[in-house]
Amino acid sequence: MHVLVIDDEAALRQILSNLVGRAGYSVDVAATATEATAKLVRGDVDVALCDVRLPDGDGIELVRSFKAKGSGVDTQFIMVTAFASMETAVEALRAGATDYIVKPIHNEELLHRLAQIDAMSGLRAENKALRSLVTGSSGLYKFNSPSMQQVDRLVSKVAVTNSTVLITGESGTGKGVAARSIHEQSPRAAFPFIPVNCSAIPENLIESEFFGHAKGAFTGADKAHKGLFAQADRGTIFLDEIGELPLHLQTKLLHVIEDKQIRPLGSEQTRSIDARIIAATNRNLEAMVKENKFREDLYFRLSMFHIHMPPLRERRSDIGDLTRHLMRNNVGASSLGGVLEIDPEAEEILQSYDWPGNVRQLENVINRAYILADGGRITLADLPPEISRQGVTPKGLEAFIEREGSLRDQMHWIEAGLIAKALDEADGDRKLAAQRLGIGLSSLYRKLEELADAANAHNV
Repeated sequence: MHVLVIDDEAALRQILSNLVGRAGYSVDVAATATEATAKLVRGDVDVALCDVRLPDGDGIELVRSFKAKGSGVDTQFIMVTAFASMETAVEALRAGATDYIVKPIHNEELLHRLAQIDAMSGLRAENKALRSLVTGSSGLYKFNSPSMQQVDRLVSKVAVTNSTVLITGESGTGKGVAARSIHEQSPRAAFPFIPVNCSAIPENLIESEFFGHAKGAFTGADKAHKGLFAQADRGTIFLDEIGELPLHLQTKLLHVIEDKQIRPLGSEQTRSIDARIIAATNRNLEAMVKENKFREDLYFRLSMFHIHMPPLRERRSDIGDLTRHLMRNNVGASSLGGVLEIDPEAEEILQSYDWPGNVRQLENVINRAYILADGGRITLADLPPEISRQGVTPKGLEAFIEREGSLRDQMHWIEAGLIAKALDEADGDRKLAAQRLGIGLSSLYRKLEELADAANAHNV
C-alpha cells in the first residue's frame, strides 16, 4: 500500500514517514496542497494522511475538489488535525475523507487504521480479479484450440495470486501478451508493468538497469538512477529472454526473489521492493541447468507456476479466427481505412502454412497484405511468396508416373500423374487445377510438397 503524508511540519512528516515505512508500506511526503495534488494525480496513492491546515490551502477543500473531479476515487483520505471538533469531523467526511485522527497521533491507532484500509483495499482488488475470472474475461483473445483454452484458464487462475510465473514457448507465440494479461487481471493492475528484454541490455549495464545505481557509482554516473525493479514496485516486472541472463546476475536475481530487497550499485543501503516477477524464454532451461548454464535453484524459483505457449502450427484451428482478429485490429490502427476481407483460397493457404515465426509472423503477413490488398480484400497474390508457395514445383513430378514399388509409392505415382495432367491442362494455374481435381488449393499445395519430399527420398 502506498501512503502519502501531507503536512507542512517537516519534523512530523519525517516521524510519520518513518513509522509508516517501518510498518511495511511504501511512503511519500508532501508539504503543501500544491505538491500533494501533483502526487495524487498520478493515481498510485492508496492512502493520504492529510493535515487539515496547509500553508497554501485547506486540507478538507483539497479532498473535496479532488473527489469532485473524479480523480483518485480509490485514494482513501485520513484527515489529521490538532483541533478536535465534531463540525470538523463531519465536514471532512462529507468532503470525501475516509477517517479522521487528532494530534498528537498515537502510533498504534494510526497503524491500526492503515491496516484496516489495507485489508479493505486488498479485498476490493481481489473481488475485481475474481469477477474477471468468473466472467471469463482473461484479457487473452478467445481461442478455439484446447491447448490455448488451457493457457487461458492458467492465466486467469494464477493472475489473482502473487506467484512467480515462468512462460515458455517459441518466439512469437505470445509470451508477452500472456504476461501482460496476468498483470492486468491481478490486484497489482493499477501499478506499473515493466517489460525487460534481458538479451537487449549490454552485460556491463544489466546490474545498473535492474537495481539502479547511486550517484558516482561509476564513471559517468552523475546522478542516482532508479532501477527497473524499483520502478516495478507494487507492480509486475516481466523478464523476457531470461535464459540470456549471465550466471553472476542469476545469483543476484535469486537473492532479490528470496529477500525482496535490492541494493543499487555504489550504495550501502538496501531497499525493500514488492515486485511480482514473470519470466519468459524460448530456450530449454532444464537443459541449460544440466549444462551448468542456468542456476537450478533460480529455475525452481521462477517455475513455481509454468505456462507453455504452444506454437501456431500445433493449433491450426485458431488460425482462421486469429487472422480475422488481426485484420480487424489492422483496420482500426491503419490510416488506410476501409473494411478488410480475405479470399477463401488465401485463408486456406494461411491455415496450411507452418508459421515458424508463429503469431508475430502471421501479424506481419496480415499487415503486409493489408497494404497490398485492392478494394480492402486480401487475395493469394497479396501474400508473400514463401507463404503463397507460388514458386513451388514438385521435383521430378513426372518421374513418379508408371514406376514400380510399394502400394504407397504407386499411389503417390498415380496421384502425381493426375496432378501433373491437371496442371498441364490449366497452364500451370494452381487454383484452376485444384478446382478440376475437386480439392482445395491448400490441399493441392500440401500434396505438391509431399510429392517433392517423396521425390527427394527416392532420388528422382
